[in-house]
Amino acid sequence: MYIRRNYSEPFFGNRRRRRGGLRLIIFFALFIGAVLWFVDSNFGSLQTMALEAVGQAPPPTPYASDFAMQGMQAFAAGELAAAVGYYERAVAQQPDNIDYLYEYGRALFELGGDDPTLYTRIIELGDRAIEVAPRDARGYALKTRALDLSGDSANAIPVGQAGLAIDPNFAPLHSALSSAYREIDRYDVALERAERAIELDPYDSTARRVYAYALIWVGLPQDAIIQLERAVALSPNLTGPYFELALMYLNNQEPELAIATYEQILSMQPENARAYQRLCEAYNTAGEIRRAIGYCQDSLGIDDQVSTTWASFGHVQYRNRNYEGAIDSFETCVGLGGEDIRCWYLRGLAHYYLGECDDAWSVLGESADIIGQPTEFNPVYEAVLEGFRLITISCTGYQGRTLPTPPPPTAIPPTPIGG
Repeated sequence: MYIRRNYSEPFFGNRRRRRGGLRLIIFFALFIGAVLWFVDSNFGSLQTMALEAVGQAPPPTPYASDFAMQGMQAFAAGELAAAVGYYERAVAQQPDNIDYLYEYGRALFELGGDDPTLYTRIIELGDRAIEVAPRDARGYALKTRALDLSGDSANAIPVGQAGLAIDPNFAPLHSALSSAYREIDRYDVALERAERAIELDPYDSTARRVYAYALIWVGLPQDAIIQLERAVALSPNLTGPYFELALMYLNNQEPELAIATYEQILSMQPENARAYQRLCEAYNTAGEIRRAIGYCQDSLGIDDQVSTTWASFGHVQYRNRNYEGAIDSFETCVGLGGEDIRCWYLRGLAHYYLGECDDAWSVLGESADIIGQPTEFNPVYEAVLEGFRLITISCTGYQGRTLPTPPPPTAIPPTPIGG
């Protein structure tokens, strides 16, 4: 049989075609590998591009300045927790920015009334601000005020004086020093500093509030009320000035105005537990015990971990002759670390009225130790003595017993140098 061949085709033509196909496969595999490596290395940016193409990309991370602006707006609106959160994020991004450190501290001050532990954080912010900007008075103002409010007024004064050496015209420094001098009983200097703060910045709400306290201590309560009313007008969305003004109304025997002021706070912040507690106190002062009990219960329904509220609740229960309930509330107050003297002396008296003489004597003794020997008339101390007297008259085994003698008062330390 004869096979006809086409001799125009090379003998090894098929092998060459197979070798060319193998190269194409290898090239294609390398290409795919390169594409996969590129996608894996740039997955985040490619994903963002893809989401942007379909309108589903996440918002970009805000700059520190964006957080600071949001913090400023929240602070002006009275949204203090939000303001603190925004400033905290701004400081986290730029921990050396003196503007953000100072505004963060200012916001924390407004929350310090409910949580004094925040003052430690503000002292740290003040130290940081002084470190990054030693020629800027704002860090000194933060630290001075925070030291004073945390109970270390004597050491606050040198810090404030150092700040004044840098900028004698910074109003918040004068305000901070006024408060510190008042705490060490230098009322004349406190008033002078407060007046200087108002002169430098008449629109500073905090300066008005500090000035009010200086006026109280020099015997001008009506002038203090005027200053607090101006502070409220300057910062109508901050609750701090309202609380201080309402307390002044109560001390000035104007419970109706105090109640209206607390109601104003609740119109802005319906879940403000402290406002309910203060309303409880106001109605207790006005003699409306049942309404006082209701407001204390409202406050505890929002936050039952505040010792002051349990002291208020125990007080109105005591006045309502619910001595068992009062004792429970006062014991809760003490268990939460409360320092309100009512949680001792009224508890002791409640034990007496229940016929629990041993407990009454013991708790009243603790009250006397806490109060110490007063240097002038003290109604609480007199109530403790009356409780002891009643026990010695009415309780078996206590007739003729000598009343406990409290320790003498602690000597007042000398004014620090430079104070």
